[in-house]
Amino acid sequence: MSKLACIIVDDEPLAIEVIESYVQQFDSLELKRSFQNPIKAFEYIRNNKIDLIFMDIQMPKLTGLDILRSLHSKPQVIITTAYRDYALEGFELEVTDYLLKPISFERFVKAISKIRGHQFDPKEGMSRDYVFLKVDKKMVKVFLENIYYIESQRDYIKIVEKDREILTHMGITEAENVFPEEQFFRVHRSFIVSKNKIDSFGASEIELGNHQIPIGRNYRSEVLKILNNLASIS
Repeated sequence: MSKLACIIVDDEPLAIEVIESYVQQFDSLELKRSFQNPIKAFEYIRNNKIDLIFMDIQMPKLTGLDILRSLHSKPQVIITTAYRDYALEGFELEVTDYLLKPISFERFVKAISKIRGHQFDPKEGMSRDYVFLKVDKKMVKVFLENIYYIESQRDYIKIVEKDREILTHMGITEAENVFPEEQFFRVHRSFIVSKNKIDSFGASEIELGNHQIPIGRNYRSEVLKILNNLASIS
């Protein structure tokens, strides 16, 4: 199987590290270069055969969309950005996919599966056991198995583990897409819980270790179905 030559263009080193770690999981992707400087990236794209670009949008001097508009022959492009506002324009430029940061590995895999004209080995893109989240000015690795629950804190979420709490800028609805539904599910407008950490439950509350999480009235019917299914499997 031929490999797809790809590059990463992002002015944030930590964001590059995350995408690099994801790309390394695919034998069919060959990372040629990573660029923080969009002008150097533009020059490289013009002078080299590239099949796929992971492209940030908001960058100094030259935006990702500026680069795409300037290319006569465009490779396939997966946008990686923290901004929703450019989605329509991105798809008008015929990008393969539009990923919002922080990007989960599961969402990354879905984007890769959309690459046109290329078949991927089904063993590739197997689920990871961790995600990277932006905390203050660094990307922090969070192991899924350590999470008890996730709580909405307005424009942030609080991730609660046994010995630490992590606060990251993300809405709880967005968190539903970041954390795999095979392991997590929403039980309240403000709470997502880990299926693996549930110790007991009733009609209105779930216990996870020393934590009691309420079941929201509007979520109760679906949540109890999931809980009863988990109980029947165990």
